[in-house]
Amino acid sequence: MIGARRRPPIGVVRQITRAPSPMVAYLVPWLSVAVGSLLPDLPVIAPAPVMPPLGFLMLLGWRQLRPGLLPVWAGLPLGLVDDLFSGQPFGSAILLWSVTMLALDVIEARFPWRNFVIEWAVAAVMIAAYVALTGGIALVAGSHAPIMLLVPQAIAAIVLYPVVARVIAWLDRKRLRPFRVFG
Repeated sequence: MIGARRRPPIGVVRQITRAPSPMVAYLVPWLSVAVGSLLPDLPVIAPAPVMPPLGFLMLLGWRQLRPGLLPVWAGLPLGLVDDLFSGQPFGSAILLWSVTMLALDVIEARFPWRNFVIEWAVAAVMIAAYVALTGGIALVAGSHAPIMLLVPQAIAAIVLYPVVARVIAWLDRKRLRPFRVFG
């Protein structure tokens, strides 16, 4: 037939009317960090704080996977969400997450090309410092928990970081998946 439109084969999708949703692409990193801050509040019975700071791990993962996606000031609102639900003294996550974002920005400018081992080492240092500083801030605020109880939490967070990075990569692929605009 002359002039008839040919249908694409089954399984082939036309890309002209497909584009990623700007709202989904923008909100997924923010919401995933906020949900990560809420997950340690799940009822887990343990004699010590063993749940890793998942919100902080998500923040690190997004910042290292897509350096320009979350602005440097994102540590303030995301730290506020974490402070509201973590039970830490108010302002500790705001301060530490903002300092982390600034430190990661300096590291990104200084070492623009890195591999996963270096990313994991940077994350391990940041996680260990974060857990130690949150424990120190809690002690100053009146907590009576020994610092040695935080070591398993830091180790669990460092070991869990590659899994979190994998989840973030999966979320990144999903957030950039195009959807059909018309028809």
